[in-house]
Amino acid sequence: MDKSPDAFRTISEVADDLDLPQHVLRFWETRFPQIKPMKRGGGRRYYRPDDIELLKGIRHLLYDQGYTIKGVQKLLKTNGNKFVMAVASGDVAAMEALVAASSGKQEEPRLAGPEEDQIVGRPKARSTGRFFGFGGNGDDTPEVTNGKGAVGKEDRALLQEALFDLLECKRLLDQVR
Repeated sequence: MDKSPDAFRTISEVADDLDLPQHVLRFWETRFPQIKPMKRGGGRRYYRPDDIELLKGIRHLLYDQGYTIKGVQKLLKTNGNKFVMAVASGDVAAMEALVAASSGKQEEPRLAGPEEDQIVGRPKARSTGRFFGFGGNGDDTPEVTNGKGAVGKEDRALLQEALFDLLECKRLLDQVR
């Protein structure tokens, strides 16, 4: 027997629907204050349809778009729950309506640009610094050769991102030890 679309869902139903473990949903409740399932006796959680849509949006941004938790928090804070729900569902009309409605009172809702620390793989590199010959202002950096061919600017940027990601992973591993 299927439930109606407006029915509340248990954490196990939501976890199965989103293909996530239940502990991830509980963890997200600690990181995103916008997720507020109704709790009944014994602490049993019941998710409203809007809660489920928000969770779908968060899951889409984290797993499909590569956002960090901090990045999704910023996106929720600046653009609101409905925008995140619209991004997840791919509802371009709703996103445009939210943009038009909020254009007069605050900055335009948007997904983060590459200069912001919201997407995994985007290093927070100092714009003036150089790291192992990569970085700098980009204009005076000579083309690097590896014996077979030249490495272009786009490839250097990708290598730099990978290097910063690896260094961040090393830093996190060193903290755990």
